[in-house]
Amino acid sequence: MERLLLLRLEAAGCQAEAVLNGVPVASIDARAAPGTHVACVPVHEYTLAGGNRLSLVVNPHPTNLPAGPAPPPPTPQVADGQTWAKLRLLLPRQGQPASENSARTLAQLDWGPAEHEVFETPLWLHQTLELPVTFPRWRWLDAPVAELTPALKMQALAFLQRLAIDLTRGDPEGFIAAARLRFEELGLAYQRDPAMDVARFRAHVQQLSASKALRLAPPTAADLVLRPVADARLLDCLRPDGQPILRTLPTESGTTHAWPVKLAVVDGQFYVLR
Repeated sequence: MERLLLLRLEAAGCQAEAVLNGVPVASIDARAAPGTHVACVPVHEYTLAGGNRLSLVVNPHPTNLPAGPAPPPPTPQVADGQTWAKLRLLLPRQGQPASENSARTLAQLDWGPAEHEVFETPLWLHQTLELPVTFPRWRWLDAPVAELTPALKMQALAFLQRLAIDLTRGDPEGFIAAARLRFEELGLAYQRDPAMDVARFRAHVQQLSASKALRLAPPTAADLVLRPVADARLLDCLRPDGQPILRTLPTESGTTHAWPVKLAVVDGQFYVLR
């Protein structure tokens, strides 16, 4: 693949989240450590042929915000002149750095209040753009809207517990079966052979198991946050801290491994589409 669509998110002094077509794809928490924080991710699998909606969210609501009729009201703040965020959709050539200086910028969103300016967060900035891409129509676009009920959460929890137990045993086949459509669509998105992606995933799980680094605690109801994304057609399966629910316990060196999971629910069945 000669070119790669990348989202580059930068921020200082705040939390920032990049959202493409209703799906959060990158986030930064730059509140505690000084300086510029950067996240850069490829986004082919969330990009649509034709119209696309790009959003920058400053200080979003917590992932584990309790469900209710309305979110909490915005919080007013006074800017210090050093808090800012910016988002770029870039098209660099393979092997070139993902920066504005060396890549074509297809879209951009900027936020940076002047010192003493009053602002409220969460704050959303949006841009709609047409992209000359030829990706197929991704299956998640046609998934049913999920109604997030206590019963659905318990069903999703049981599904994720099975995946976690299989992975802990060094058995990747349950995850591979559940994510078959994801492997297929990522192959289309990045011009890769899905069979090779499956083989790499299988070998990675088996290698982690052999090295005793594959320890997952099966998630509990208290652990699981189902975040509706993509207009509630997908459920992002997270921990209360916003990390993926399928995540290994730290090794002695502090290393962890995670497998992000976004579920679609079709006729009571769960499918890992992203």
